[in-house]
Amino acid sequence: MLTKGLNIGENGHLFIENCDTVELAKEYGTPLYVMNESLIRDNCKRYKNFFADNFSSLSFPCYASKALSCLEIYRIMKEEGMGVDVVSGGELYTALNAGFPAEKIFFHGNNKTEQELRMAIKYGVGRIIVDNLTELEVLNDIASEMNANVNIGFRIKPGIDAHTHDYIRTGQIDSKFGFALENGEAKEAVKKALGYSNVSLCQVHCHIGSQIFDTEPFSDAVKVMLGFIAEINSEFDFLIKELNLGGGLGAKYTDADSPLEIEDYLAPVAKTFHETCSKLNIPEPSFHIEPGRSIVGESGTTLYTIGNVKEIKGVRTYVSVDGGMCDNIRYALYKAEYTVLNASKSQGEVLKNVTIAGKCCESGDLLKEGTDLIEPKRGDVLAVLTTGAYNYSMASNYNRILRPAIVMVKNGRSRVVVQRESYADLLNNDI
Repeated sequence: MLTKGLNIGENGHLFIENCDTVELAKEYGTPLYVMNESLIRDNCKRYKNFFADNFSSLSFPCYASKALSCLEIYRIMKEEGMGVDVVSGGELYTALNAGFPAEKIFFHGNNKTEQELRMAIKYGVGRIIVDNLTELEVLNDIASEMNANVNIGFRIKPGIDAHTHDYIRTGQIDSKFGFALENGEAKEAVKKALGYSNVSLCQVHCHIGSQIFDTEPFSDAVKVMLGFIAEINSEFDFLIKELNLGGGLGAKYTDADSPLEIEDYLAPVAKTFHETCSKLNIPEPSFHIEPGRSIVGESGTTLYTIGNVKEIKGVRTYVSVDGGMCDNIRYALYKAEYTVLNASKSQGEVLKNVTIAGKCCESGDLLKEGTDLIEPKRGDVLAVLTTGAYNYSMASNYNRILRPAIVMVKNGRSRVVVQRESYADLLNNDI
């Protein structure tokens, strides 16, 4: 399986955006995150174009920062006219330092600190998405102290089964995130917010999960959320003017995955949105979504250098690389499936039942099990596809291993956007 922007060159090497991955590995070292800038920008444009054709002028898609956060990503999002959502003070700080406009930032999180809330108010983020009643009270108090009125949204649990992994399913009542509809706490939150003087309720938000390949859960969520807006309008004579459907659209990690194209995902959602507003006889709110994985996931490829190849006769062959769970924890967390390729050669004997092992001192430090790989030899470059989302952002210095660099490639050219860590960097905060 080759994702968009990848091809095999005449020399048998894997190419990304006309850049030879073997040469990239030589120039920048490995492990190396390689991001296809053209694909990122194209995905943003597709979201933006659909919104321009189907929703009000106040509607816009927001990039979900947690997928990949660095200065260059925020610069790209600004240039492409996207909004962004952030989930921590660190993501907010990075976005602001990249020059991203605060008014197009939505600030999420189930346990924002007082310091983070003050920071969001100080810099004027567009919306603070409130997660619980405690946060609502604290935020109103802080806003009063700072002599501010804060535009807020509520994270709602719509009770939608997203048919995905338990750890990345978030729309059901038993979730650490948000207000439930079933037990009346969402309505109670609205009532309290309308009684506070330093917050203004603008938006309701939901996020039903991640890596979703079906439109039905999204359309169901639209119906539930618009129904809640209509109920609030009827009961409190108050119209919530923004609906945020969150993210969740899947990406292609292996041939077993069949993600929707951006337009095929959005079209039935837009149809349901317009029809439901008409049926409920409510004005159409501005519409927002928060894609992350579907923007950057398939644009990313991680390159490693193969080290030791260890055959256990009758069992399996371990192919070890110079990275692992420190730069891609998702296999250890979720048994997340990936496609791996020998980027140095496209022909040769295929070795069966290969396990790709990392270099961390953990038996669970694996990237792929039971795969086929063409003639893995020490020094070959191994490519793991679709690593643009939740790889760099979840990387660590476990075993004091250095986090990799990020290189952007576009039209046959490459440039570093995040430097590789040095051993000296490891000591920056040591005393």
